[in-house]
Amino acid sequence: MPDSLTPPLPKPSPRVLWRAFGYLRPHWKLTAGAYLMMLLIDIFAMLNPQLIRWAIDHGIEQGNRPLLTLAVTALLLIVVVKGVFTYFEGLWTEVASQNVAYDLRNALQRKITLLSFSFHDQAEAGDLLSRTIQDVERIRFLTGRAMFRIIEGSFLLLITVVVLIWMNPKLGLLAVAAMPLLVVQSIRFGRRYRPLTMLIQKQLGTLTTRLEQNLRGARVVKTFAQEEAEIERFERENQHWFNLSAEAARLQSFNMPVLQLITNLSSVVILFYGGMLVIQGGLTLGELVAFITYMGQLVTPVRYLGMILPAIAMAGASAERVFEILDRLPDVADAPDAQPIQVTQGRVCFENVSFAYSKEVMKSLSSSVLKGVSFEALPNQVVALLGPTGSGKTSIVNLLPRFYDSTAGRITIDGQDIQHVTVASLRAQIGNVQQETTLFAASVRENILFGRPEATQEQVENAARLAQADEFIRRMPRGYDTLVGERGITLSGGQKQRLAIARALLTDPRILILDDATSSVDSETEHLIQMALEQVMQNRTTFVIAHRMSTVQRADLILVLDHGTIVARGRHDELLKSSPLYRSIYEQQLKPKAGKK
Repeated sequence: MPDSLTPPLPKPSPRVLWRAFGYLRPHWKLTAGAYLMMLLIDIFAMLNPQLIRWAIDHGIEQGNRPLLTLAVTALLLIVVVKGVFTYFEGLWTEVASQNVAYDLRNALQRKITLLSFSFHDQAEAGDLLSRTIQDVERIRFLTGRAMFRIIEGSFLLLITVVVLIWMNPKLGLLAVAAMPLLVVQSIRFGRRYRPLTMLIQKQLGTLTTRLEQNLRGARVVKTFAQEEAEIERFERENQHWFNLSAEAARLQSFNMPVLQLITNLSSVVILFYGGMLVIQGGLTLGELVAFITYMGQLVTPVRYLGMILPAIAMAGASAERVFEILDRLPDVADAPDAQPIQVTQGRVCFENVSFAYSKEVMKSLSSSVLKGVSFEALPNQVVALLGPTGSGKTSIVNLLPRFYDSTAGRITIDGQDIQHVTVASLRAQIGNVQQETTLFAASVRENILFGRPEATQEQVENAARLAQADEFIRRMPRGYDTLVGERGITLSGGQKQRLAIARALLTDPRILILDDATSSVDSETEHLIQMALEQVMQNRTTFVIAHRMSTVQRADLILVLDHGTIVARGRHDELLKSSPLYRSIYEQQLKPKAGKK
């Protein structure tokens, strides 16, 4: 097998493994019950060969029919009782480990949801999905079947060795001599098989991602006539998955015959030597059959040990990945003394605010995205943010709802420092409509209700009317109950943006943040969106990342940014005369082109 397919196993940290098992603590009754069932099953497993020995030696050989009947009845009873115990053992073990997975996934979802924008800026969705699904599943396997099988196998191996040596020391030692070979082969198989299954799972994730991207980007694929190229890419990934799976099948197909060969050779040796002892009178026939039965019982747990020991190493690595997320602290959090914000007017002040996205560059002012920004937005004003790409417009509107925290200075709303109020109450007072609208694969009504689930249908429809969306919604097949598809794929850009405006309006925020870019929509849709925005901005303090002439002309205050600083401020007419940068942006981007209506 190529080395590339068998990466070295990670060494699990005992502290991490102990922490993973700590998730079983709330479910200790189920776990204790499962281990009690295991103990009873193993005890019956030890009794089973002894009953067979007793039936042969005292029933068959002596022609004692009642004794033979009693022994067979006892064996049948053991089979039934073991079946009942095995049922509860499997049920309780699985339920306890599934509870661990349930708790971990809930904890991960909660943590990922609560972590700040700075975390999501760097995190990859595929990696987070892998931690939440595959890594949690490995921890579940560790806390359930894996550890259970190791303890069961170790206990069964130990007690069987003791019983064999007790029955006949010489034959017992001969039987035990085969155990190291079984253990070595099982461990060798596990060391190669478990990493291979890890690669298979990883490749399956890659295959799924490739398929998901093809489905999501079907229109782009067809637009550029790349169907054959995508088919070939998928076939390559599928072929790699097939090769890994075939290698795993080859290993499994080789391992079982080897284990059976070792066991059968051992049984043959025991049969020959034990048969000689029976002929010589040093061993009964029943004892010989019991010896062979005990050997047969050991094959499965030894095979489990070889497969599960490497799984513990991988589960330890998975636990470290999971706990890395769970231990992560959000960069933006409520202060210990934080109180809900009270917004009465909507007066916003930036006081010498600086900001850097990376903590490492905070020390360098020249690396900051914003540097010493100060301004005041009065109640009911429209503040337009204008500037070249990378000038800091988006950073300003991201700091206001505390998607990030400023690295210097402070921001206040009606005199309240936003870092001293609760994040939830702050964001409840701020509506946000972005150019790229995010909609969920749900109904129109559910998307509008997202920020205020308790709103009535009348309130939903009123918000939609103000957003110029009610008319097109009612033309849909099921009206407000129409499903919009994943990411709103069934809607046009203008329709999605008007739904986003309706969603913001329904929360009735005191402060609004708008990105009114409409370059991707036609003139009629642009007019409808503009009408909706005018409705939205009434009686609210509004920040607009400006892209249109109508926006800057309507603005009460225009802030012109460049390289993270405010280089000019005022109204449109004033800035045309006083700011070369504003005049340049106006000439290149905002000024109506000749002949354009």
